[in-house]
Formats: sequence, structure tokens, C-alpha cells
Amino acid sequence: MPVRSLALRDFRTYERAEAAFGSGLTVVYGPNGAGKSNLLEGLYYACTGASPRTRNERELIRFGAPALRATVTVGEEDNHELTVAYGASGEGGEAVKRMSSDGAPLERLVDSPFRPLLAVFMPDRLELVKGAPAGRRAHLDRFVAALHPAQAEISRAYSRALAQRNALIASIRAGRSSGAALDTWDHQLAARGVELIGVRREAVAALESSYAELAASLGLMGQATIVYRPRSDATTPQELADELAERRESDLRRGFTGHGPHRDELLLRRDGRELRVYGSQGEQRLALLALLLAERAVLAERRSQIPVMLLDDVMSELDAERRELLVAELAGGGQSVLATTDLAHVPQSSGPVAQLRVEPGRVLQEELAA
Repeated sequence: MPVRSLALRDFRTYERAEAAFGSGLTVVYGPNGAGKSNLLEGLYYACTGASPRTRNERELIRFGAPALRATVTVGEEDNHELTVAYGASGEGGEAVKRMSSDGAPLERLVDSPFRPLLAVFMPDRLELVKGAPAGRRAHLDRFVAALHPAQAEISRAYSRALAQRNALIASIRAGRSSGAALDTWDHQLAARGVELIGVRREAVAALESSYAELAASLGLMGQATIVYRPRSDATTPQELADELAERRESDLRRGFTGHGPHRDELLLRRDGRELRVYGSQGEQRLALLALLLAERAVLAERRSQIPVMLLDDVMSELDAERRELLVAELAGGGQSVLATTDLAHVPQSSGPVAQLRVEPGRVLQEELAA
């Protein structure tokens, strides 16, 4: 589902801004601090209802404004609108978020049949490589959902069962429930857990070869590998339920479930060593870019749906050869929006290119090719 245009109101540094995007590569350029990152963030926010840079949505509202609004127009022949509005509502001033698809209210934009898939590279997202495992697990589960939408419920079902088991543990510790009641939730959690391990393992297996090839072509030295490391070796619900039962006493002492897929890890390695620990920031950036491009390639092959790539401040870390390789990769199909301070850093593309010049608080459409 291609992105056609974006309209922002009171979003970050923009009082009002509009931008149209080409069918291939759109280059957003301008000096540091002009608002290029804010424009990409606004596009992501309009499509997903979340920011890739912050969890505090109040930070997204322009200083002095009561609320923000972000609307994206998508579609090939027929246009559809996705809208997110967030900010103070009524006399109480409590922040409220409202999302809609073609005017129809939604709890989650993922439920819209028109929402495009997106992949975003920003300096802030390096936490995906060097941060805590929870971020990589969440990212992997989003990729599973993009690859097989019917499997999106598996992760949510596991999270619900985990919350129920943890609530029961708290109740047992408080003397309000019996430990025997854990048997039921052990089996519920185990059934969902084994299913989740299976879909995660399949998704990582689908990425392995593309990730290694793209990491090498982008200049990551050594052998790049992506490895899924589940906390449990269980292959059946009963095996995982037995493991949970063995650890029940320690869970009751700690007050939470310490074993299961919610403790899994996704490892990005170079020559067998974790980039999270042993990689330089430049190597971590290349690994993140290779991962996003590998996911894009797998989705293009298996779903015939290519995510819109949002790339901020990526060219400055690549030499001329790697820039050529990246632009050639992006020109292979789908849409990309690339932000840079210097147009000279973006090689000529074989596909259509649109250019947006950004000045503080303004977006200027310079050229738009179909």
C-alpha cells in the first residue's frame, strides 16, 4: 500500500506541513535541526499510532499547542486516509488519542486493511542492536506478524497468559490463592509459549541468508549471523509445563515468571561475537540496516508486499561504494524515504526520485517523479 502524502498539524516543530511522496525513492534534505527527522517520525506516527523515537507522546506536540494531528494518504488507485490525533480534550486537559481509517474510529491502526508496512532506520533505533533483549523480542514479533498476519495473535495470547500467571503468583504470595491453581496457568502458558517459540524460530530462519549477504555487501567485516536463542528447549507444551513446574518455587520467591519465551534473545553476531557487546557503533548501524533490508527482502518474496523504508542519517556512515549499493537495493522496488543533510551523499537512482527540501518548520516540494 504506497504512501502518497502526509499532513501534519502541531507535530514537533511543524505548525502545519504537507509532503507528497514519490513511488520510489524520496530524498528529504536540509540542514541539521531543520526537521527532517521530525518529518519521518510524523509519517511513521500517522501510519502506526506510535513514535519510533519516544514513548512520551506529549513530546510530539508542538510547544504551546494543545494537540497534534497527523494524516497520511495511502493507496494505489483508490486513496485512503489514516489519521492520528493526540492531545488535551475538554476542561480537564487529559490527553486523549484518537485513530481512524477513512474516518472510522479504530483502537489500533494495525487493524486497518489500508495500513502500509514500514521499516525505520534512525540513530535512536540503535537500541534495537545494543539495548535490552525485550526490544529485539518485540521487533521479532512484529516481523512475525508482518510475515504471517494470522500469527500476530500468538504473541498477544502468550502475553495475556503470562500476565494471568504473574497475577496469580502475586495473589499466592499475598495468601489469597492456593499454589495448586498454578497448574492450569502453567499449561495455558506452555501451550502459547511453544507456539510462540515455533513461529519466532521460523521467522529467524527465513532471515538468515539475506541478513548475512546484506551485511557483507554493506561492509560489515567478518561473518554476520542472526541467531534466535530461546530460553527453553521444550518442543511440546508438556515439556514447557514441566519446566515451569520445576521453577515454581523460585517464581514464588521472586514474584514473577522467570522462565519462558518472554526471556528469549535475538542475537546479532559478527564472527561469533555479539555486536551488542563487541561491535562499534558503526558496525551496529550496519547490522541494523542489514536486518531491516533483510526483512524487506523476505516480505517482498513471501508476501509480495514491500515495506516503506524510512532512513534517517544513514548515508553519512557509508562510503561511496556502500551508498551506491544501498540506493541500488532500494531501487529494486517499493518506496523509500531517505533523509540527508547533503544531496551529494545520495547517488543517482535508476528508479523515480522525489525531492523534499526542509527548512525550519517548512517542507518544500522541489521535484516529484511518478
